[in-house]
Amino acid sequence: MVPRCQVEVLYFAKSAEIAGIRSETISVPQEIKALQLWNEIETRHPGKDMNEVEEKSKDIIKFTPEKLSVDEASQLVISPLCGAISLFVGTTRNNFEGKKVISLEYEAYLPMAENEIRKICSDIRQKWPVKHIAVFHRLGLVPVTEASVIIAVSSAHRAASLEAVSYAIDALKARVPIWKKEIYEESSSSWKRNKECFWATSD
Repeated sequence: MVPRCQVEVLYFAKSAEIAGIRSETISVPQEIKALQLWNEIETRHPGKDMNEVEEKSKDIIKFTPEKLSVDEASQLVISPLCGAISLFVGTTRNNFEGKKVISLEYEAYLPMAENEIRKICSDIRQKWPVKHIAVFHRLGLVPVTEASVIIAVSSAHRAASLEAVSYAIDALKARVPIWKKEIYEESSSSWKRNKECFWATSD
């Protein structure tokens, strides 16, 4: 028998008008997911479109020296209106052109970087019907295997979020002023320009 629990659901504003009540307690499986709970709520109010409840789209941008969390980025873009969340996670690899890399170091011009990412989010919304977008980038030292960038996008269907994530990382690398230094095992290091950035010139 599947363990169950009691969940109190509170309704506010338009959702209260649609449901016709302010609160109710429902019995659900303990391991229920957010989207499954939403579907359960809809079945309790047949003929009423709970998706009419407005949910403002969000663009979440974060630069931080702290370790990035894939779970945090994913949770921030969850929406009951969406059936897909697509993620890109860029990590530090341990080699470059035969040299052993022990870590990367990132530096950014934050005012311009944040502004460019907001422009990228706006571009995405003009191209695809996505709901929420989260872009996290780590600054400072990033050891091997740890994430330097996480992009998460939610949408009703998978095609939009998958294409949006691919566009986002390509645009970020081409347009956002972020610099990377590779630190090697033999106590040397090298700042690397992004060959995809628009200000790069050919040698």
